[in-house]
Amino acid sequence: MTPGTDPALVLAQWFSPGFPIGAFAYSHGLEWLIESGDLATAQDLQDWIEVLLRDGTGKNDAIFVASAYDAETEDQMQMLDDLCRAYCSGLGRRVETVEQGGAFARTLRDMGAAEVPDMCYPVAVGRAARLAGLPLGLTIRFYLHAFAANLISAAVRRVPLGQVEGQRVLAALAPVIEGLSRAVPDLDLPDLGTTSFAAEIAGMAHETLYSKTFRT
Repeated sequence: MTPGTDPALVLAQWFSPGFPIGAFAYSHGLEWLIESGDLATAQDLQDWIEVLLRDGTGKNDAIFVASAYDAETEDQMQMLDDLCRAYCSGLGRRVETVEQGGAFARTLRDMGAAEVPDMCYPVAVGRAARLAGLPLGLTIRFYLHAFAANLISAAVRRVPLGQVEGQRVLAALAPVIEGLSRAVPDLDLPDLGTTSFAAEIAGMAHETLYSKTFRT
């Protein structure tokens, strides 16, 4: 990070839809859920993403961001990357985090912003934030906001929902994101886990869809 640069501006760039990690190509299982008829309204979407944030991928990814931020050795980083892959419930989920993480790390290297190796997305983000001297809580807040915003974007395109409805959902999720960004730095790897089993099933079921708009 260039001295004097506002950390929020750096993170706004990293998690902008224009940052080339290909996030637009992934729905995290939402496409299968929409195709099956189980998600059809803005309230359905809000409820689904809130569970993911509190009890699923959102919480787990945030813990990986924090753990990578605190890691001191390359062995620790490798362990975190391996563990993050192990927590992926299926091939699609693993592709999602590995390919986005690789694209994120390569972009930072090409920009000369941080020397981050190709790793799972939250692990790469945590490492990059530490190297750039960015605040951990703020990094988690931007990460989770981007996670929710990308799922909302997928639903707006696929349900379809109106743009205003999507923005209402994102605004309604802001307190959840804020709460998690405050709580996660006090959590550790033993706190990893999920109770969002329907989301895990949706992600795996998406692999069997005959016609797909999204990769996951």
